Amino acid sequence: QVQLVESGGALVQPGTSLRLSCSASGFTLDYRVVGWFRQGPGKEREGVACLSSIDDSTLYADSVKGRFTISRDNAWNTIYLQMNNLKPEDAGVYYCAAVQAYGSAWYGFLRSKEYDYWGQGTQVTVSS
Repeated sequence: QVQLVESGGALVQPGTSLRLSCSASGFTLDYRVVGWFRQGPGKEREGVACLSSIDDSTLYADSVKGRFTISRDNAWNTIYLQMNNLKPEDAGVYYCAAVQAYGSAWYGFLRSKEYDYWGQGTQVTVSS
């Protein structure tokens, strides 16, 4: 069974860091593009970062650029999202998603409709 599982969500204070993980079972994430998305209360789901296995290229939404980093382990089993200097507006449910890779990371991969597989999400709360 193909499955993505996110973990690492927590309640943290503004200005602190958190690392989320996305683990795959039933398939590996090589030959895929993997994206991280988030959905805050009353907001639409938005793409924050993506990583393409074609060339290890990455792309970030402007709102997280310079603060978030997407990376992977060597075996392409787990994708990470390192989040630094967290702000209250970063709060929400974070999802990882995967799709067959067909190119380098580009802004199209920040659109949820591009993805075939989704995890169930992990909650990130940023509050003092």
